[in-house]
Amino acid sequence: MSYLRISTHAAIFANPLSTEEAIGNIEAFLRVPHMRVLSEEDGFWNVFREVTAGLAVRANAVPDAHLAAVLKQHGVVTLYTNDSDFRKFRFLDVRNPFDFDAARV
Repeated sequence: MSYLRISTHAAIFANPLSTEEAIGNIEAFLRVPHMRVLSEEDGFWNVFREVTAGLAVRANAVPDAHLAAVLKQHGVVTLYTNDSDFRKFRFLDVRNPFDFDAARV
C-alpha cells in the first residue's frame, strides 16, 4: 500500500504514476516467484506496542510504525530505504540504497 500511496502522490513526484500504472507494477512484483507479501499475523498488536514503546507515534509516523512492526513480526532486520525516519526503530538496520558505500556492505 505504501508504494501505491507514494508512487501516485503529486506532492512527492512531479510526474506521479497513474493508479493503473502503480497497480500494474505491484501486480508484476507479485508474479515474481520469490516475492512474498508480508502482513499482520496473530500477536501483531503486541509487536506494534513493543516496536513503538517510548516513541511518539501519530499522524505520518503511524504507517512507518505499522511497517516496522510487520517487519519485526516476520524477522526482517535490514531495511533498504531513503527514509531516515525508520532509524528510530532500534531493531532495524536501515540502509540507504542511494548511499553507494553502505549499499556494498
